[in-house]
Amino acid sequence: MIVMGIDPGLAITGYGVLEKNGNRVVPLDYDSIVTSAKTMTPAERLETIHLRVGDLLDRYRPSHLAIEKLFFSRNVTSAMGVSEVRGVIILAAQQRGVPVSEYTPTQVKMAITGSGKADKLQMQEMIRRLLGLSEIPKPDDVADGLSVALCHIHVLR
Repeated sequence: MIVMGIDPGLAITGYGVLEKNGNRVVPLDYDSIVTSAKTMTPAERLETIHLRVGDLLDRYRPSHLAIEKLFFSRNVTSAMGVSEVRGVIILAAQQRGVPVSEYTPTQVKMAITGSGKADKLQMQEMIRRLLGLSEIPKPDDVADGLSVALCHIHVLR
């Protein structure tokens, strides 16, 4: 089974693609999609994210896509941008018949560390250890994308 996890963001969208074979989970790919407000219009940024996610879905053909749910934000403008990004990601999955599951940050933290109050560094270190990585993935959004994918794998057990 292959699961793609995504931490949506307009400036940086982190993603991770994991393959589960028996009890073993192996990272196939993890990185970020970066867009710039200085050189791109909002529509161009959304299009870039939609196309890149579509390319990843076509390349890895995951059986599931897991995405972080938007939680309450004090910055309404930022929340609106993230909502739009979530929309184009969910659309890319829907166009390819890939089911989408959504998880709150607390659900992801519980699945990875056993504590819904784990801090960012605890989460990153657990992802590094659980996936056998030599270092913590950077930027933070990439580790978050891997965390959402691993959360979904744990939920499916």
